[in-house]
Amino acid sequence: METGLLVLESILLVATIILLLYSIREGKERKGLLLEIGKATRILTRQEYFLTVIDSMMDANKEIVGCITGRLPAGDDKKRVRDVTEAIERLTQKGIRVRYLLPKFPDRLHIGYLYTKAGAEVIYSSCLMVHNIRFIIVDENVVVIGIPESIGAKKKKKKGYRIPSEGLAMILKDYFEQCEKHIGYVEFLKEVMHQTGTTPKLLARELQIDEEELEKLAG
Repeated sequence: METGLLVLESILLVATIILLLYSIREGKERKGLLLEIGKATRILTRQEYFLTVIDSMMDANKEIVGCITGRLPAGDDKKRVRDVTEAIERLTQKGIRVRYLLPKFPDRLHIGYLYTKAGAEVIYSSCLMVHNIRFIIVDENVVVIGIPESIGAKKKKKKGYRIPSEGLAMILKDYFEQCEKHIGYVEFLKEVMHQTGTTPKLLARELQIDEEELEKLAG
């Protein structure tokens, strides 16, 4: 009986040692994988995120695709949006295609107006992706992703990641292309005016958009 218990204890001890060694080995491999990901992925603060977005945009040679919140900017974000708008204008003048997808909310018409005026193609949609992720794709090989610091629909993007990955860029672009029931900026502008019955003057004041240009677009 005692011999049997000793044998059983020995077997359990050997099994424990094997599992421990396997766990240590797996931990090293996991650590190595995380280090490799860390080399390719840089965590960014909010300010760094916008700077990285603009720097990445200026490296584009063919196309930029983006999915953004499009909220009315306030505080320091006004300058950041102005910098992005100027970058769009420079890029489109060089023949680079710039496309943005925004949530289909009336208050997002302000950013749509600015980016459309700068030369970007702006579309609106209620598809699931547009509410869950924020990113830009540069030439189908670099992705800059913005994430909120905590969960909540109105949380600002506090951090971001710049990821050089053709695979990730391809996946996100496919989602962008498949986002259903989208409409262009002018069509959405007319839809909002028709549904609310508001005048171009009132809408221009509310969204901080030039009234004369708004009337031209809606006419």
